[in-house]
Parts: sequence; structure tokens; C-alpha cells
Amino acid sequence: MESSGNHGGIQQLLAAEQEAQQVVNAARTAKMARLKQAKDEAETEIADHKTTTEHSFQRKLEETSGDSGANVKRLEQETDEKIEQLKNEASRISRDVVDMLLKHVTTVNN
Repeated sequence: MESSGNHGGIQQLLAAEQEAQQVVNAARTAKMARLKQAKDEAETEIADHKTTTEHSFQRKLEETSGDSGANVKRLEQETDEKIEQLKNEASRISRDVVDMLLKHVTTVNN
């Protein structure tokens, strides 16, 4: 009888081992599924954040580009005005400069 009792105990141990293996496999499968789900959620969040950041950047770029165009026009206008002032000033004093240069060139110092 002892051998049948041992045999029954061995069968119980084998059954318990198989049940434990199934529990471990189920837990491993659930863990892998949760990891995959977490990875997918993270990728979605990253894509959303990237899209939001890109839109924000593009909006700021458009805002500053508009100002930049206005600044360029303003600077061009100021430059043209300054060039015109310099031309007027040069033509106003050019005769005086020519006279001064002629005087210094033609004067002989001993």
C-alpha cells in the first residue's frame, strides 16, 4: 500500500507542478501583453507630443517670419534714406573738398 500512496503523491506533485507551470506561463503572457501595451501607449504619447511641439514651432516660426519681413522692409527703407542723405551731403560739400585738395596740392612749402 505504501507504493500506491507514493504513487498517488507523485501524481499529485506532477499535477501541482503542471498547474504551477500553467500559472507561471499565464503570468508571463500577461506581463508580455502589458509590456506591449505600455510600449504602444508610450509611442502614442511620444507621437502626440512630437506633433504638438512641431505645430507650436511652426506657429512661432510663422509669427516671427511675418515680423521679420516687416523688419526687412523697414531696414531697407532706413538704409535707402541714409544713402540719400549721404549723397546729398557729399554733393553739397564736394566743391569745398575739391577746392581744399587743389589748394594743398598746389601750395609749395619750402
